[in-house]
Amino acid sequence: MTEMVYGALPAQEGEPILPKWWRTLDKWTLSFIVALFVIGLLLGLAASVPLAARNGFDNFHYVQRQLIFGGAALVAMVLTSMMSPKLVRRLAVVGFICSLVAVMLLPVLGTDFGKGAVRWYSLGFASVQPSEFLKPGFIVVSAWLMAASRQIYGPPGTLISFCLCILVSTFLVIQPDFGQTCLILFGWGVMYFVAGAPMLLLVGIASVIVVGGVLAYSSSEHFARRIDGFLNPDLDPTTQLGYATNAIREGGLFGVGVGEGQVKWSLPDAHTDFIIAVAAEEYGLILVSVILFLYGGIVVCSLFRLMKERDMFIRLAGTGLACVFGVQAMVNMGVAVRLLPAKGMTLPFISYGGSSLIAGGIAVGMLLAFTRSRPQGEIADYLRGRGRG
Repeated sequence: MTEMVYGALPAQEGEPILPKWWRTLDKWTLSFIVALFVIGLLLGLAASVPLAARNGFDNFHYVQRQLIFGGAALVAMVLTSMMSPKLVRRLAVVGFICSLVAVMLLPVLGTDFGKGAVRWYSLGFASVQPSEFLKPGFIVVSAWLMAASRQIYGPPGTLISFCLCILVSTFLVIQPDFGQTCLILFGWGVMYFVAGAPMLLLVGIASVIVVGGVLAYSSSEHFARRIDGFLNPDLDPTTQLGYATNAIREGGLFGVGVGEGQVKWSLPDAHTDFIIAVAAEEYGLILVSVILFLYGGIVVCSLFRLMKERDMFIRLAGTGLACVFGVQAMVNMGVAVRLLPAKGMTLPFISYGGSSLIAGGIAVGMLLAFTRSRPQGEIADYLRGRGRG
């Protein structure tokens, strides 16, 4: 408990791996992640039963699969968090290359499962969405390139990372997957801002993104349909957004009761994209507030620890991972309450889905690895020393 309040102690030389990992770990963030996973199982018990009944499975079929995927995700998180930043970077490079190739091959080998967007590979017993694994790899690789460009005689890493960002975004738009595209662009922009980007250049990039959105609206029926539905003041109560909005309204402060919610019987994506509507209806604003606190806690705790980090690569990569994690959660819940257009984005560690859970476990494992305490002084001490020199 002392370490959770005052921060983990630096690693000691020759210390065994497990004690060293536990001593240097951000235990608050780890606790929040485990809490989200438990809440995801709790909501899965409510949201997935109607889907299992429609598909002829046992009532708890999807909960059992969620438990398996979640267990794999937690193992991946712990193993990744034990790695050194250098090893995490190597893992990210390999993962980024493999997932980028997989995303490029989606138009040829992928499937849309009748949803109008080719985002998955069907393996028969399960499906894989490579863009979920692409995000953490891209964030870490871009941070490495940006940090390298700040070194004397370093490569033009920022330019290379921007080219990679455009390449990745192009193949995601082809699917189309505008939600993941926005996360990739946001993650790159946050890291570029932290690295000291000129404000005028950031404004220019934002203008290009706006122009790209206008072009996407005029050329993509899938994109235009979602924007039109969001802007339409008359919400059709028989649509997914209509059902979700009504469920959140019915839930009130304390909810209608465990198992008493009705939205899970109407929404086909109640266990994935709109699981927050199930939480709001059955458990009310109380549980939704707890979920918001947990996501906010992960982001804030991580950023506070990263503020003390001297290594630019670690600082950039950790910031990118933390912000993308938080924004994905914000977008998912924003769609459910109709603050944002529909994106088809999962709620990290709570929504059902193997790719989302395991990729999320790897991403937060990388974040935990970057925020572990290392034997170094505060960055403020370094800046003051440089100022005196």
